[in-house]
Amino acid sequence: MVGTLINVGTVLAGTAIGTSVGGRLPERVQQRVLAGLGMITLVIGIDLALAWGGKDTSTSTPLYVLGGVLLGGVLGEVVGIERRLEALGDRVQARLASGGGGAHSTVSEGFVTASLLFCVGSLTVVGSIQDGLTGDYQTLATMAVLDGFAAIALAATLGWGVGLAAVTILVVQGAITLGAGLFEDILVGEALAVLTSAGGVTIVGIALKLLDIKDVKVGNFLPALVIAPALVGLVSLL
Repeated sequence: MVGTLINVGTVLAGTAIGTSVGGRLPERVQQRVLAGLGMITLVIGIDLALAWGGKDTSTSTPLYVLGGVLLGGVLGEVVGIERRLEALGDRVQARLASGGGGAHSTVSEGFVTASLLFCVGSLTVVGSIQDGLTGDYQTLATMAVLDGFAAIALAATLGWGVGLAAVTILVVQGAITLGAGLFEDILVGEALAVLTSAGGVTIVGIALKLLDIKDVKVGNFLPALVIAPALVGLVSLL
């Protein structure tokens, strides 16, 4: 839970700074912050993706990752994960905004936008699982720094509602971290490496979106985090 608590703290701190700066933060500065986030996210994704060449791996490991990402992307597209997540965010935002007599609520927009940005992604899943299984919270701590800077940029335009996303982070990441122990005997060795690598590939997709290069609909690739290690287990049984 250490990584989750760090993340909550950085988001709250970033929100406080962003709301203090407010409209005084030029749009070009916000763009530079997002560009920096994109570049750092790209490096993190590549570093995690290269886990397929680490210890406890084999020449087949990249194939598991490839299969997991391709099958996961197809499944996610068929199910429409990205579309459903966006629809959920729209419904929650509309419900929260309705309390203001139909007026647009920057508080609700900040809450929903930040919650989806901070919690709906493979970096959250991979980092939380690593923290829960091995106690290594480096990935979550790195993500916490990214989220903190993102919170500054978001809160500068959307207000203090961004800070409410800290509750979402605590619930989502905390649940994954605490529940990771249930898979302690499964996500080991090559299976964990494959999960980490597949997560890294999807994180590269997040970077491409932040850098405004291409929107690859990363949410649709989330099933890869289940399919890739499942392929390892299936082959081992055969």
